[in-house]
Amino acid sequence: MPAVLAQGLRKTYGGKTALDGVDLDVGRGTVCGLLGPNGAGKTTAVRILTTLLRPTGGRAEVAGFDVATQPRQVRRHIGLVGQHAAVDELLTGRQNLELFGRLHHLTGAEARARADELLERFGLEHEGPAKEYSGGMRRRLDLAAGMILAPPVLFLDEPTTGLDPRSRTEIWRAVRDLVSGGTTVLLTTQYLEEADQLAHRISVIDAGRVVAEGTPAELKAEVGGDRLDVVIRDPARLHEAAEIVGRAASGPAEADRDTRHVSAPVRERVRALTEALAALSDAGIEAEDVALRRPTLDEVFLNLTAAGGGTK
Repeated sequence: MPAVLAQGLRKTYGGKTALDGVDLDVGRGTVCGLLGPNGAGKTTAVRILTTLLRPTGGRAEVAGFDVATQPRQVRRHIGLVGQHAAVDELLTGRQNLELFGRLHHLTGAEARARADELLERFGLEHEGPAKEYSGGMRRRLDLAAGMILAPPVLFLDEPTTGLDPRSRTEIWRAVRDLVSGGTTVLLTTQYLEEADQLAHRISVIDAGRVVAEGTPAELKAEVGGDRLDVVIRDPARLHEAAEIVGRAASGPAEADRDTRHVSAPVRERVRALTEALAALSDAGIEAEDVALRRPTLDEVFLNLTAAGGGTK
């Protein structure tokens, strides 16, 4: 049984459609990345799956419980970390976690024991108030608060927005630790690198619909596989270089005069690279830099999503 299942999920506000038949199937103990432009419907989907909104149509189950008919059971089996910190800045990390524990009906002793466990797990032994925490520490405290009851399913809605690279890496490490312990994570994010680093599978949403899904590698393959990139020293010969590289590649080459950059899709990586460099050398065209690379999720995202969007 999947940890999260959505079938034909719809949500309308008046005459405006936020979700238009979304399907999701998230395996237990995995990370599912939910990607899409602003207004695509990602947050609406999370709000429905966490019982904060009722769907207009379709159905969804989380941890085996129906979000519409069994919302209390769903809430007992999930954690939610939203886009904005939910901790009290005047309390210490320990006090925050004990407070969340009591709100979840743990006894005082249970709340203290759970707080001790989570403080150690997330590296939050600092005794000062949360307002003294760095951005990364505050988000780790948010994660810890979402794990008070050790829920089997955790929803992370853009958890690293606004964090510096070091803090973002700390959050990634914490998420990987949770998943290695059996937690299922549904992650919405604006950072394509984040989804590439964490997600086992990705669903791309645009205008309320899932327009593509698969592993990061599968999605990258959809936009043309590997590419051969060459930077030419002499911009006057850029067009000629693009024709030469295109003949060695598996498709036409694109050229950017401003960067003196030629790029083309390739199927047989080594053969295409060898032939292109030999042909450029025979023509007397000097290459400053050469690289074989896989498409990035940024390219996948731009290829799959239309400009504009629906509603958040």
